[in-house]
Amino acid sequence: MNRKILAGFALPAIAAVLVGCSSPSAAPPAADHNAVDVTFAQDMVPHHRQAVGMSGPVPQHTDDQRVITLAKQIQRAQEPEIDQLAAWLKAWGAPAPATMGAMSGMDHGQMPGMVDTAGLDRLRDAAYDREWLELMIQHHSGAVAMARTELAQGSSSGAKAIAQRIVDTQNAEITTMKSLLGG
Repeated sequence: MNRKILAGFALPAIAAVLVGCSSPSAAPPAADHNAVDVTFAQDMVPHHRQAVGMSGPVPQHTDDQRVITLAKQIQRAQEPEIDQLAAWLKAWGAPAPATMGAMSGMDHGQMPGMVDTAGLDRLRDAAYDREWLELMIQHHSGAVAMARTELAQGSSSGAKAIAQRIVDTQNAEITTMKSLLGG
């Protein structure tokens, strides 16, 4: 009889412990995000992929160490953000953006700052540095606009932190790029 009473108390307690332990602690809670956060992550992943793709070939096209350093800086900053945003999308149960070629000039619904195919084709011109800087200013300006929308309307503290970092970092890089262009 004592075993039945003990089992009657022990089984529910064990079940409660097991249920509590099965919650993934690394995944953000469902209430920690909204539709703006999902859109931000879904749009920023291909946006960052394009910037990384545009930055990769820079050392093969210029001898200007300032431009090369800036391109490498962009890659180092944006690659981990791509991974983090993609992880959040998975945790949120949201579809990840389709993988595109890093240098894709696809439309992406007129996503701010995305460089179209004609712009990417201009990178083959003789004035590579100037074209790259001008296109990257356009690209970064679009990312800053998307990040500001996230800051104003998103609810995920993590996504908002990345958005703030994008605003701060990319505005500073825009200033550097304008300086390299001479104005």
